[in-house]
Amino acid sequence: MTDPYQQQPYGQQPQPYGQPQYGAPGTGPGQPYGAPQDAFGQQPYGQPMGAPGQFAPGYDPSAPYGRNQFGEPYSDKTKLAAGLLQIFLGGFGVGRFYLGYPGIAVAQIAVTWLTCGLGGLWPLIDGIMMLTGSVRDANGLPLQES
Repeated sequence: MTDPYQQQPYGQQPQPYGQPQYGAPGTGPGQPYGAPQDAFGQQPYGQPMGAPGQFAPGYDPSAPYGRNQFGEPYSDKTKLAAGLLQIFLGGFGVGRFYLGYPGIAVAQIAVTWLTCGLGGLWPLIDGIMMLTGSVRDANGLPLQES
């Protein structure tokens, strides 16, 4: 091990611990492997990450909210929001309006009010189904986990 305070020969810079002092074969002494990187393996500031318009690795522009285990893109709506809106405000059809089903929402309002509240069981069951993931949004996409 060398003394870090010892003056290095001209052209060589002291290497941090854990990094090789010499590059790949043929690159010469003091040349790092590949592109310049900081201690965490990332490119330092000022180094271009890619051309403008390129997306981060792993990002899919056709599925901005990710995909489920079957490869279907997620909706921009969440199960938790839809389910809780439907359970607490289902008599007003709020959960179905949130998912983009105005026809079902109006039907739930009518049934709840015409039966003097007894039809409120339908929105309650519907909200539980939304929380379990059985209901999709108006575009047929599965709801996000949270």
